[in-house]
Amino acid sequence: MHQLAESPIVRPEVLVNCAMSPDGKIATKERRQVRISSEEDRKRVKKLRSSCGAILVGVGTILADDPRLTIKGEGKERNPLRVVLDPRGRTPDEAMVLDDRARTLIVTLEATDKVWNGAETFRCGQDAIDLDELMGELARRGVERVMVEGGGETIWRFFKAGLVDRYFVYIGDRVFGGREAPSPVDGDGFRSEDAYRLRLVSCQRCGAGVLLSYEAERDG
Repeated sequence: MHQLAESPIVRPEVLVNCAMSPDGKIATKERRQVRISSEEDRKRVKKLRSSCGAILVGVGTILADDPRLTIKGEGKERNPLRVVLDPRGRTPDEAMVLDDRARTLIVTLEATDKVWNGAETFRCGQDAIDLDELMGELARRGVERVMVEGGGETIWRFFKAGLVDRYFVYIGDRVFGGREAPSPVDGDGFRSEDAYRLRLVSCQRCGAGVLLSYEAERDG
């Protein structure tokens, strides 16, 4: 008898969602979190989160904002998996992402040996977290859609790896300015010829701002 070949693992769809000022900032020059989204946009984000199997942020977001990364009113089994990219184990033991309101996966480098109460640990990569390996692990856990919420370095890494499928950006109504103020996508940046190409799908007014929705342009 011929043995059936195993079906290839399909990586989760990756959504990036962020809110920025009209001048492209996600925080002030002090790098403090500020509320940019309108009430209408916050409702949209809640609905978008509910459609995802995992919500992912980098450890910088944990250290700066201490988010809970849950959907208000939902219990542990209905909240998406919380994923934190934390190469060197800097997530504080008292971080809210470690509470019992949802499951949490902290992703570290292979050489990082820290463990946390209230979270599973997945180790992948020697010098940097291997995002392809992580996507495979999330697929094996049954995650079909991942929502990447920040920060700028983490979002940049997903763009650089060619993993972003859809990009949502809400543009608010306040200008922050500042040379050091962070933007939605930081990192090293692309050269003009290597820029990550997106296709605008929709543009709609949302409260006091506007929501732009894009899809990645794939070759072929």
